[in-house]
Amino acid sequence: MISEIFTKQITVSSTAIDVRGHVNNLVYLEWCLEIAEAHWDTKASSKMKKNFVWYVLHHSIDYKASVFEGEQLQVDTWVQSAEGVKCERHYKITRIEDQKVIIEAKTVWCLVNAKTQRPSKITEEIRTLFQ
Repeated sequence: MISEIFTKQITVSSTAIDVRGHVNNLVYLEWCLEIAEAHWDTKASSKMKKNFVWYVLHHSIDYKASVFEGEQLQVDTWVQSAEGVKCERHYKITRIEDQKVIIEAKTVWCLVNAKTQRPSKITEEIRTLFQ
């Protein structure tokens, strides 16, 4: 199951820059988390958002190039698989100007029942949200 690609564009702000003059590695992770949350918020019903939350089990990021203040980026995410209680979500951040891939990343998420705080099986209804 590879889902639709959810996309947003950002401009690198001065607050994303570290002492080396380029985007701090943790900022890429923040952008990945933000777009994942935005994708869920866009697709899930208010009932789903009330009943379920996602927790991170694992992050993996491959850094391919540096990015600097003022550059325009495209952040893409998609769900690669969703089985049992786990969902594997992928990300790609590309510099718009030259289409250079900056990072490729993935996160394994666990669906959790918001009330019990216990892992919850991903239902077909949730799985099809992203197709």
